[in-house]
Amino acid sequence: MMKKAIEHILAGREKQITKEETVLQPLPHKDFRFANPFIVLHHMLPKNIEPGSALRINPHPHRGFSPVTFTLQGEGYHKDNAGHDNVVKAGDVQWMFAGKGLLHSEGPTQNFLDNGGVSEFIQLWINAPAANKFDAPSYQSATKEQLPKVLEQEGVSFRLASGDYEGKTGPVKSLTPVISIIGEIEKGKRVQFAATPGYWTLLYVVNGRINVNMETVTEHNLIVFEKENDEIIVCAEESAQLLFLSAEVIDEPVAAKDNFVMNTAAEIEQAMDDYRNGKFGTLSY
Repeated sequence: MMKKAIEHILAGREKQITKEETVLQPLPHKDFRFANPFIVLHHMLPKNIEPGSALRINPHPHRGFSPVTFTLQGEGYHKDNAGHDNVVKAGDVQWMFAGKGLLHSEGPTQNFLDNGGVSEFIQLWINAPAANKFDAPSYQSATKEQLPKVLEQEGVSFRLASGDYEGKTGPVKSLTPVISIIGEIEKGKRVQFAATPGYWTLLYVVNGRINVNMETVTEHNLIVFEKENDEIIVCAEESAQLLFLSAEVIDEPVAAKDNFVMNTAAEIEQAMDDYRNGKFGTLSY
């Protein structure tokens, strides 16, 4: 085992995604663009929703990648015009593959808006290889209870959403190998992650404070590791919540704009034209 060196520590910066909604975005970053297939990481910070609130993310298009949501607190709905309709609760994961294109809508459920509470989630944009970008859309979700426990020890609770790890397989399937692990570690505990040499490997500190390779990393920072070597040792300086990501590299050009991730600027223009011309269909909700 050899320790992976840290290449970048990227601070999440505020980004306006709709008129009402602001998220933290550590990826892409001015110092580091993509770790393809990881294109975007958005963290919707804990937000108190008053009972009786009205909030809807209007239908919007996607093509060429998968928006993947880790629900940390609250309850969200997903609806798309490929026929998928689902609710995800705290601890659940959803993986929507947009493929050739669809419209989808997401946001707090009506039940959650009526009753109020705290909402928090992470959304990742996970790229698809060029060969799959025009495949049919699909949708998967898994509840917290369906995620196998990994890295088990007292004071440490990690769950495997996708990929193979410690001989277990996450319930959410991806087109290329993507290992995603979400969980919590108590102050003073130590955990050792293993990553496949040659893969992109990222670690996002959702909250708390950790020490990695003798370097302190505070909440809302994304660590990008070198591709070489395989071992990451994390010590919790404060209790922390972490998202560990490791994936086979997709070694293809990336063109990302608006809600599309393609390989060329021409394909982005085509997607925007297709959307304007109604080729993504309609979705009323």
